[in-house]
Amino acid sequence: MRALLSVSDKAGIVAFASGLEKLGWEIISTGGTYKTLSAAGIKVIEIDEVTKFPECFEGRVKTLNPYVHGGILHKRGDEAHEAQAKELGVEGIDLVCVNLYPFKATIERTEDFDEIIENIDIGGPTMVRSAAKNFNDVLIVTDVTDYDAVLTALQEDGNTLAFRRGLMIKAFEHTAAYDAMIANYMNGRFNEGFGAYQFITGKKSFQTRYGENPHQKGALYEFDSHFTNHFKQLKGEASFNNINDVNGALKIASSFGDENAVCIVKHGNPCGFAIKETLLESYTEALRCDPVSAFGGVVAVNGVVTKELAVKMNDIFLEVVMAADFEPEALEVFESKKRIKLFSQGGKKLVMAKDTYDFKHVDGGFVYQNADCICDNEVHNAKKQSTLTASAQEMKDLEIAWKVAGLTKSNCVVYVKDSAMVAVGMGMTSRVDAAQCALKKAKEMDIDVTGAAMASEAFFPFRDSIDAAAAAGVKAIIEPGGSIRDDEVIEAANEHGISLYFTTVRHFLH
Repeated sequence: MRALLSVSDKAGIVAFASGLEKLGWEIISTGGTYKTLSAAGIKVIEIDEVTKFPECFEGRVKTLNPYVHGGILHKRGDEAHEAQAKELGVEGIDLVCVNLYPFKATIERTEDFDEIIENIDIGGPTMVRSAAKNFNDVLIVTDVTDYDAVLTALQEDGNTLAFRRGLMIKAFEHTAAYDAMIANYMNGRFNEGFGAYQFITGKKSFQTRYGENPHQKGALYEFDSHFTNHFKQLKGEASFNNINDVNGALKIASSFGDENAVCIVKHGNPCGFAIKETLLESYTEALRCDPVSAFGGVVAVNGVVTKELAVKMNDIFLEVVMAADFEPEALEVFESKKRIKLFSQGGKKLVMAKDTYDFKHVDGGFVYQNADCICDNEVHNAKKQSTLTASAQEMKDLEIAWKVAGLTKSNCVVYVKDSAMVAVGMGMTSRVDAAQCALKKAKEMDIDVTGAAMASEAFFPFRDSIDAAAAAGVKAIIEPGGSIRDDEVIEAANEHGISLYFTTVRHFLH
């Protein structure tokens, strides 16, 4: 039995080759892998002894050879294939272990296009595909974490068709993701990211309990290793809907840096948010906004949950608590709650992957765009349109309202007072309805919005929303501006003694 080992990532390769050697396998290798194995004392055959042709063109051509691919692809047990292999002097290659040139690491490190081109693997994917195609007879190994499983299978008669089929699927996933990465990079470099094809690839992180509904299946996939590094299920199993709600809460809670932000979400939309001196105070104030909707909701905590905060959270039923981390005593508090789910990122503050693109499924395809970014300077650089200037606290409230509004379903209006959200209207077909719905809910909750700041993620088309805000006691407003009736809106703000700021940036979220 012969194995061909040719890897860019040398981790574990010596131990793997040693294990194969002990099982009586003959080892063939290329370039750097050959040198690594030889230096480790493993008996190894250099590839040009098999190809009868030297590596050439600075290593661009070394395995693209019929002695290699014939050895991989000919069907064992097929009389015609066996006869032709014997006639041509082709010996079988029964295991191929390949991982590919580090294209991703290269594009992250340099913009040098010549170097990037040289790190596009050609022979590697070709060998992988050949071995995967002939998985009936050949083991294809593309994942370092599979080395032990392969050795165990060979030692214990586990080299079954089903085992090889599993490796085959991983191999085609490996080459597909690799080619997709190259195509996306080239389109990003030369076509502003919008080529004739768009490839979206992700690695499965875990299966969710079910999909959006119990009769649907679901799973979470990750770009790079974001969830591997930043998502730990401490208690309970995440559902499809949990992941969506956690994502909405995380985006809002993490967008304020190191501040003690707490966001409560229900069905993807915020029903509570606050930033106070402590996380306990933040949660308490966030809960005041809409405790009815918070029941069964998802909470994102931009920090570490303490025992004191856990006790407070235990007062009502919460579906999920997502935090940077939990103190051991806090986990003990939640232990008695059977239905609550606890997820952490294992750090001190929440972090986001900050994807550079965004997409959404539509029937028959998907729409794709650059990711939206609500930058801190949008509020800091907002242009004052009114006579009145907002106070320092009002500016802080405007910043919170603006960020929350930009991360909430349109049409949306957000009211914030003393760094806590006091009312929100979202997902309405009319911006006036969103503003009035928020105020109606605040009244029902006996929340005084007098002195609050208000934000709208898109412009107010008429002054009626400003008039309604004034009647509720709003003292500061921030919006993008851009309506043909901006003058009427500005005039209304001045009439009512409201400070008004335009960011000139719209943040629709559909």
